Amino acid sequence: MNSQATDTSKLPPAFSIPNLLTYGRILAVPLVVLCFFLEGRLQSSDPARWAALGIFVVASLTDFLDGYLARIWKQTSNIGKMLDPIADKLLVAAALLLMAADGTIAGWTLWAAIIILCREILVSGLREYLAELKVSVPVTRLAKWKTTVQLVAVGFLIAGPAGDKVIGVATETGIVLLWISALITLYTGYDYFRAGLKHIMD
Repeated sequence: MNSQATDTSKLPPAFSIPNLLTYGRILAVPLVVLCFFLEGRLQSSDPARWAALGIFVVASLTDFLDGYLARIWKQTSNIGKMLDPIADKLLVAAALLLMAADGTIAGWTLWAAIIILCREILVSGLREYLAELKVSVPVTRLAKWKTTVQLVAVGFLIAGPAGDKVIGVATETGIVLLWISALITLYTGYDYFRAGLKHIMD
């Protein structure tokens, strides 16, 4: 492990393995979307869903792997800190929009997706504003759990009807987890704004 860490440390920060994994997660976004448009139109056939789920699961695993490798190999970088949360948001947002478009999530469940998307946009704006003031708002442990629940929820929703044929409640499980994620999202969003409020007021 030590020799491997030494070898990878010779790479420029932008091309370290943890950052390459983050880039891969960003590239997975159009691939997931493409799975639903292979016939030139939006279609959610079972093969499309399983293919999209496979890509999504691999991409989600890199979210945990890149941070772990960056810590143990001491390869944290500014570009990694910037792109890691962006990659997560792109992956979740694209999947939620797809699920809304094909009807996997509809009705009141759309509000859960809207809450999640609005929170991510608002917190990103807050972080950008505070960054100009040289104020750092660290990611909380609960926010990390929020991301995990979101990814699991979206995974079940991508499986959707195809997953229902295997375990029977894939879609329902995804919807329940999505609402849980939305509630956690509201709390962590409030937490971030409370932390940054004094700087905004100043």
